[in-house]
Amino acid sequence: MRAGIGFGSNLGDRQANLRRARNHLRTLPCVQAIRASGPLYETSPVGCDASARDFLNTVVEVEISDDAAPERLLSALRHIETVLGRASRRPKNAARSIDLDILYLGETAIQTPTLVLPHPRLHQRRFVLAPLAAIRPDLVLPGQRLPVSELLQALDDPASVQLVAESW
Repeated sequence: MRAGIGFGSNLGDRQANLRRARNHLRTLPCVQAIRASGPLYETSPVGCDASARDFLNTVVEVEISDDAAPERLLSALRHIETVLGRASRRPKNAARSIDLDILYLGETAIQTPTLVLPHPRLHQRRFVLAPLAAIRPDLVLPGQRLPVSELLQALDDPASVQLVAESW
């Protein structure tokens, strides 16, 4: 089963933070392979303090074992964030060395107190759709009618998104 993971960083060496997170992701028992890593985009912070630095964002798609429960994957991602210096208790939208979000998990559509899949704002965020469209332009997410590439084209999101690197 394929899972899309959103990566973001706006503290420290942002690109190194993303690389370290991707390396940790490879070591998870439920991750069988990294299928694709999207390009890196620099994006303006959304809902953050006015002094917040721009983010580097991308999407990584992994192949996970069929028995990997969404909550188990979420827990593993939170552990990676902790290892890479993100505090578990923090103000909402605080600057962060790493932010890892499950964007989708196959055709799974769930809503629990700790996890909503697919990510509830994925289709509204250019900084997620741009790197995702680069690796899976024809992906139709659960609950959507249009593929990711068309969602991106139709997006009315004023956020600044600038391509930084095709590969990282």
